[in-house]
Amino acid sequence: MRLILKFKWPIAIALIALTAVLFILSPSLTKQAEDAGTFQLPENADSKLAADILEEAGAGDETISLVFTYNESIDEQSKKDISSIANEIEEEGSLIKNVLDPFESDEISDQLVSEDKETVLLLITVDGSDEEVNKLSERIREDIIPDGTTAYLTGEAIINHDVNESAQKGLERTEIITVVLIFGLLLAVFRSITTPFIPLLAVGVTYLLSQSIVAFLIDWFGFPVSNYTQIFLVAILFGIGTDYCILLLSRYKEELTQGHPVEDAIVNTYKTAGRTLLISGLAVFIGFTAIGFAEFPIFKSAVGVAVGIAVLMIVLFTIVPFFMALLKDKLFWPSKKSASHKDSKLWTAFGRFSINRPIWSMVIVAVITVPLLFTYDDQLSFNTVNEIGNDYDSVKGLDAIEAGFGKGDSLPVKVIIQQEENIVTEDFLPYIEMISKEIEKSDDVNSVRSITRPAGDVIDDFYVDSQLTQVGEGLNEATTGINEVQNGLTEVQNGLDDMNGQIPESGNASELEDAVTGLGHINNQLGSITEGLQQTQNVSAATEQLGQVQQQLGQIQQGLSGASSDLQGQAGQVSELSGGISQLSDGVGSSIDGLKEIENGLQDAADLVKEMGYSEALRDTGVFIPDGSLDTKEFEPAIKRYAFDDRKAVTLEVILKEDPYSTGAIDSVSEIKETVAKTIDGTPLDDATIAYSGVSSINSDLSHISTSDFTRTVIIMLVGLFIILTVLFRSMIMPLVMIGSLLLTYFISIAISELIFINLLGYDGITWAVPFFGFVMLIALGVDYSIFLLDRFNEEASIGIEEAMHLSMAKMGTVVITAAIILAGTFGAMMPSGVLSLMQIATIVITGLLLYGLIVLPLLIPAITVSFGKGIWWPFKQK
Repeated sequence: MRLILKFKWPIAIALIALTAVLFILSPSLTKQAEDAGTFQLPENADSKLAADILEEAGAGDETISLVFTYNESIDEQSKKDISSIANEIEEEGSLIKNVLDPFESDEISDQLVSEDKETVLLLITVDGSDEEVNKLSERIREDIIPDGTTAYLTGEAIINHDVNESAQKGLERTEIITVVLIFGLLLAVFRSITTPFIPLLAVGVTYLLSQSIVAFLIDWFGFPVSNYTQIFLVAILFGIGTDYCILLLSRYKEELTQGHPVEDAIVNTYKTAGRTLLISGLAVFIGFTAIGFAEFPIFKSAVGVAVGIAVLMIVLFTIVPFFMALLKDKLFWPSKKSASHKDSKLWTAFGRFSINRPIWSMVIVAVITVPLLFTYDDQLSFNTVNEIGNDYDSVKGLDAIEAGFGKGDSLPVKVIIQQEENIVTEDFLPYIEMISKEIEKSDDVNSVRSITRPAGDVIDDFYVDSQLTQVGEGLNEATTGINEVQNGLTEVQNGLDDMNGQIPESGNASELEDAVTGLGHINNQLGSITEGLQQTQNVSAATEQLGQVQQQLGQIQQGLSGASSDLQGQAGQVSELSGGISQLSDGVGSSIDGLKEIENGLQDAADLVKEMGYSEALRDTGVFIPDGSLDTKEFEPAIKRYAFDDRKAVTLEVILKEDPYSTGAIDSVSEIKETVAKTIDGTPLDDATIAYSGVSSINSDLSHISTSDFTRTVIIMLVGLFIILTVLFRSMIMPLVMIGSLLLTYFISIAISELIFINLLGYDGITWAVPFFGFVMLIALGVDYSIFLLDRFNEEASIGIEEAMHLSMAKMGTVVITAAIILAGTFGAMMPSGVLSLMQIATIVITGLLLYGLIVLPLLIPAITVSFGKGIWWPFKQK
């Protein structure tokens, strides 16, 4: 320290100059956080896999919804206005891929106009980055939507942008409130106009330098970043930096009041309080470094605070002693005394009770804390919308959709199925339909839209029972047709029989008799064919027999034509019979045509049944798609909407009954994944790549990843803290007591937060990221206060355990309480941010710090310490 004091001017100037240069040259941390995105999922997450598939296939389109709301049923003029808006949006540029006018057809209107006719959706498919989508949304709001029209734009990209914007506005408010709050608290503590500027200047340099270094690490090495990075840098560096400054300045004031020269007072301060500060800083550094072992980039992004802690240590050991040496006792001007170094009356009283009556002290802590533990439900929320409240159009749009249609309709779960060959074929689509059918069986699923059910309704014609019914109906029609032909031929037969009696004995009469006899045989044959169709359903045999009948009828028709020609050359009445025979011959021809049509129909039915017999997909799924069905114009829109990647991939849209942001929707996604895996097992799609996207799928991934990361990071953090504290305190009992008391404090704090936000304010849970960050913050910061107390206890231990604890509590009480209030105040500055997760984290940290500083630390730690006696240093000996 004496060396630092010797070169204090060059060191201070160099550090401040470095801060200024890096601040000017460094990238914008705010911009980096926005570019990184709200959700940064690992590569192996289903939602990330889905996004990669869509991006590689050039199908990363997103649908945003323009929601129109009316106080009564929409009128014709409003319909025209919406159609006009749809046309204008379609002309906005290459970003627009498709605009679905809700009044383009009755089928579309049924889907996009609510039942009460008061809510209308205009769906816009866009292909671009989130930034481009949001710029487009802004243009639509400002330039296209007419004034006086109630319309909201919403969608994933727009909601995420609003979350980022809300977080940045919250950060700006937090920074201002934090500085004002800290200045006011320091002014009250030190009763000096000068003193508050030193911590603020030291922490300000730390924050600017840390922010610049972190920004360069992000730019050069892909360091993790999110909105939380900058917010936590502000809260923790200002809070803990001010706490450390209070510790140093309080001890420095104590040394000055004992009459030590300025340089000696500074050296003594850093030998004692500086050691405590190093231990505390190292503990906090380890706590935030442990976050680097998390998989989830959002969690890892808080590791930037570890960089801030390292910079803070450098600043506290250079800039702060510089001002101590420069200002000397004027650092506390105009106050002659500082309240910060007075003995704490509250902690002194707590100390007497907890040291003299340790069992009762533990009982009191248990009575206060244990009942609250039983209220803890670990109830989490994944509702991103709650982060920003109801003031944003994106949220108002979601609320309008929910009221008119149900949220699930606008934010479906998307199942993506991709393989290496064309999947849009008659062989594969039955399996797509089977998957759709199995998913829809779930009680949590409202409907499934896919290439085989574009509007969400089952196409009965694809199912074999429906197809066989149609074949049966076709056979009945064929039977009816044959009966009609029989009736016609009977009339021809009767007519010929009558004519035969009017013709003199000649060759012509013989021909007519043969025709009559032949028609009789043919009618008998047709009767047999009909009977066979009805009894055996043997379509192939009937088709063959009908072909033979047609040949026989053709011969009879030729015979009749010949007889008619012969009769035309005779005189009298016989000649007139020629015309009648000719007409009967035409009747036979019509019968031939009718039987030909029946034969063709039966042949088609026979081909269909034969094709069905060879279909493996039919046997597996009960679904059969005849050849050529996919080439029809009617099927083209479904292929265009649900197939991509040159027809090697398809999408299924699952509309849930649950709110897509709810924990129930997460459970539904898990069920859908199990259903799909089970359904495709052993099918031609067994080797296909399956991925899932959509809000509910993302939340499902978040739930799984955050839970596993929380467990792993907590273990690493606690083990790291235990090891470093064991080495520094030469005890395994002290670290266990410190960590155990902090764990108790954390669970009490989050239980209280649940009571506030769930039971009192009505939210559906604690935001998913809050338990992780709340734990890390509270443990890493709270451990400082136990270090403050127990390090001073170790320093004074030579006078006896109880006496050392009495003295330590008296001397450190004000420092700890003041530090806890200041740190709680910096986190309290998050409350006006308007970002729910920050408010909840702040509530956990504030509650925890105050609970720890006022109850757990002064009552529980001393009671346990004196109860162990010299065993508190086990397995080492008292130094």
